[in-house]
Amino acid sequence: MARPLSCAALVLRSAARGRAGRSVPAPSGRSAMHGSISVRAWRAAAGIVGLTLAASWAWAQPAPEPRPAAPAQPAQVVTGTPQPDEDILDAEAPNLIHQRHKHAWGKKHPTEAATAARFLTNRKSQVALPLPAEREAFSFVVFGDRTSGPDDGVNVLADAVRDVNLLEPDMVLTVGDLIQGYNTTTPWLEQMREYKAIMSQLVMPWFPVAGNHDVYWRGPDQPKAQHEENYELHFGPLWYAFEHKNSWFVVLYSDEGDPATGEKGINRPELQRMSQAQFDWLKEILAKAKDADHVFLFLHHPRWLGGNYGSDWDKVHTELVNAGNVTAVFAGHIHRARYDPKDGIEYVTLATTGGSNQGTVPEAGWLHHYHVVTVRPDQVALAAYPVGEVLDVREITGELADQAAEQATVALTPDAPLAFDTSGAVSQRLSLVYPNVTTRPIDLTVTPDSLDPRWVMSPDHNHARVKPGESATFTFELRRSPGLIDQYLRGAELVINAEVLMPGHRYTLPERRQRVGLDVSRLPQRPAAEPSADTALRLDGDDALLLDGVSLGEGPLTVEAWVRADRFPRRATVVAKGNREMALFAGEGTPGFSLALGQRSVFVRGPERSLTPGAWHHIAGVYDGAEARVYLDGALVGKEPATGARRAGGAPIVVGGDVGRGGAANGDFVGAIDGFRITRAALYSGNSFRPERRPTNVPGTAALSNFDALFADGVWGEGPTMLIAPLVGNATLSPAN
Repeated sequence: MARPLSCAALVLRSAARGRAGRSVPAPSGRSAMHGSISVRAWRAAAGIVGLTLAASWAWAQPAPEPRPAAPAQPAQVVTGTPQPDEDILDAEAPNLIHQRHKHAWGKKHPTEAATAARFLTNRKSQVALPLPAEREAFSFVVFGDRTSGPDDGVNVLADAVRDVNLLEPDMVLTVGDLIQGYNTTTPWLEQMREYKAIMSQLVMPWFPVAGNHDVYWRGPDQPKAQHEENYELHFGPLWYAFEHKNSWFVVLYSDEGDPATGEKGINRPELQRMSQAQFDWLKEILAKAKDADHVFLFLHHPRWLGGNYGSDWDKVHTELVNAGNVTAVFAGHIHRARYDPKDGIEYVTLATTGGSNQGTVPEAGWLHHYHVVTVRPDQVALAAYPVGEVLDVREITGELADQAAEQATVALTPDAPLAFDTSGAVSQRLSLVYPNVTTRPIDLTVTPDSLDPRWVMSPDHNHARVKPGESATFTFELRRSPGLIDQYLRGAELVINAEVLMPGHRYTLPERRQRVGLDVSRLPQRPAAEPSADTALRLDGDDALLLDGVSLGEGPLTVEAWVRADRFPRRATVVAKGNREMALFAGEGTPGFSLALGQRSVFVRGPERSLTPGAWHHIAGVYDGAEARVYLDGALVGKEPATGARRAGGAPIVVGGDVGRGGAANGDFVGAIDGFRITRAALYSGNSFRPERRPTNVPGTAALSNFDALFADGVWGEGPTMLIAPLVGNATLSPAN
């Protein structure tokens, strides 16, 4: 459900603008929207998750002195061409890998030189930090359609209200379709009250726009004007305008229909015309706003798109262009976002804020969102925020963050492995206990899953709300028929999705896929692979092999493996057991062996950089109760006195990495590993021995694999317990030679 995250907002446009003679061609070669998006209430349909971080810090400030209107700015052509600072990025930031990091629409904000009146320090520096020019700026938000979706779409609207209260713009505007409508007065009034109740939670003013769902009547006793009277009685005028900080906001009505008959419709051009009365009023408003920095228009239908809307908008567009200061026009209705600039005017269509949405390509405009518009006298920025993705900075306390981190890695272990009988059949009840270690409730969904469809799992999922400090137990029945042991066999997992519930947000923890162990002790032993089929474990630095349930005792020990590394970074772990019980290293090309003896650790190193990238080397660590030794290609290269019982525990073993929090495998080896064996005995002594290319079972062998065969979703173990070690990440088997 949760996916990972990229941009903080979906940037649509941030345009440098003058008031007269502007020409803003459509962007060339760039995406109109980009970033990582997610809609919590519709996550399953959209399949996208993202993150927008924002906070609102409201400090009481004295009212500023009135400022004169900014003079008209020279016309500026804004295109998709690189900005001047792209040359700096190319020269000084070579690690940037995506063109979006150079994506800029607006010109740089004006600055002023730092003076003693505004900039104070008692430190010396040659760096002159420019200050932002003290110019008027403000922001507003535009909501998309709420309707033509399920009734519970109002929850998306409520999420948007919650988001915007964190951002605290000056005001919120809409583009119509506020309620479901298409009904008679009684249900219309119920829907109106619900919508207004949710919007009343905004801490800033909001302004309605009438859409077809808000005024179309369906049912008996239809008035000639349908719901227009209800709308103006409860929402406000069908068209109106107001001024704010030397900008004008004009709300239009795009569902007048045929005033003679009262017929309304969206599929015939003759019903999508602006009346002469509204058109004359609009021209009066444009004349009144002639000295404004910006004029913004809002209506429901994006008539400029033509089609069933006809060509009536052409006359309106001409008036807007002639006005010279109309910056943008916002509409909705089509339930997808798009940007269609023309003749210096930005035509912006919003998708939905709770309405029906197909989620066709969420990042390209099919999503629940709202636009945040930042206005300066000569510049306007537009950004789309996915609903529900603004985080409340004040809610993310240190306590919450620490508890969420602990909860994300809390130890989870199914109560028993899935046991195959001699025929290959499984029939078993499986339980998982999930503890809540936070001080907040947690909502959980646990789903059994497998890449092998021949498993029968019931139920197919389970839900629970776990109170603070308590645990929930999830139980499933897993079965499979006899005789299905083949190359298509895959194991089972329990997929855990959890959300920590806070008053203002549901904090989604990363999805966990808990592997269920497999007990294959009663299955026939597989024969060793022929030398011609010799393969090795291939790792890319993020992958590993995880062995759980292997006891190494407290006495003598030998850990060995063949390695062929592509490179040797500072950390290159060959084998490690959790709780620092033991590890075999090859960091920076230096062989090393460590083990824990009681409360102290012993570390033995070989010659620095004695391992060659791209070449096979055998590394062995040996402890015999008196000494710890490390061998390279059969030669003793390091030793340290060491006595006492080894620290022993139930932590897992990782091949190709180290053990992280909660027993997770953290891969850090890049290359191939083969001939891995752990033996509860000191196999090698003296100054040299001849390593086996393919180690075999010997007395005391605890784990062994020549990585020649896959079984289920891991490696077939060749040790005495036929242990199966699951692959982590994208670890694979590849030819050893």
